[in-house]
Amino acid sequence: MTTVDYFFDCSSPATYLAFHRLRELQSELDFTLNYFPIFIGGVFKAVNPGVFEIRATMLKVKEEYFIKDFRDWEKVTGLRIHWPQPYHPVNSIKAMRGVVAAGRHGKLAEMAKATFEAYWRDGRDISDDGVLREACLETGLNPEIIFRERDQEGIKDELRHNGEQLIARGGFGSPTMFVNGDDMYWGNDRIELVRAAIERAKGEVQ
Repeated sequence: MTTVDYFFDCSSPATYLAFHRLRELQSELDFTLNYFPIFIGGVFKAVNPGVFEIRATMLKVKEEYFIKDFRDWEKVTGLRIHWPQPYHPVNSIKAMRGVVAAGRHGKLAEMAKATFEAYWRDGRDISDDGVLREACLETGLNPEIIFRERDQEGIKDELRHNGEQLIARGGFGSPTMFVNGDDMYWGNDRIELVRAAIERAKGEVQ
C-alpha cells in the first residue's frame, strides 16, 4: 500500500487547504495517510529562523497578494478561509498538543479538522482554551481529559519528536508530505505532484 506521511501545524492556511485536499485525494486513490502533528514554531526556530524576519518585514503588496491567493483557493476548493486577525500568527502549541492527545483516543484527524476549521474557517483564536474546548466537544472528546493529557510529558515528547523527525527527513515547514517514506513535497500547491507520485508508485507496484 502506498503511504503519505503528512506533517502539519493547524496555524498554517496552506496546511488547512492541504489537509482537506489530501483527504479528498485519499478517497480517490486509496493510500494510507499518516498524520504527524508538529509545532511549527519549534521547527522554524531549529532550521528555518528566517521566517520570523520575513513575517516582520513583509512587503505590503506581497501580503495583499497572499490574501488574494487564498481567495483564489477558496474558489477552487470551496473551502471558506476567514483570515484570523488579530490572532495570526498564533501560538499553536496547546492546540497541537491537543491534536496529539486526541490521537490517543483514536480521534487525531477529527480533532485536527475541528482545530483547522475553528481557526481558518471561523477565524477564532486556537490559543484560547474556550475555542479548543468547543473543538473537543465537536469531535466527541471530553475537554477536561484532553486538557489534562496535553500537559503530560508523553504528549509533549511526541509533538517534539514529530518535529525532530520532520527535520531529520529534510523538512523545514508545514505542510510537508512524504510519499512512501522519502519522497518529500512541501506546500499545498504541491498536491498535484503528490498525486503524480502516488500514481507512479501504484503503477510500479502493479
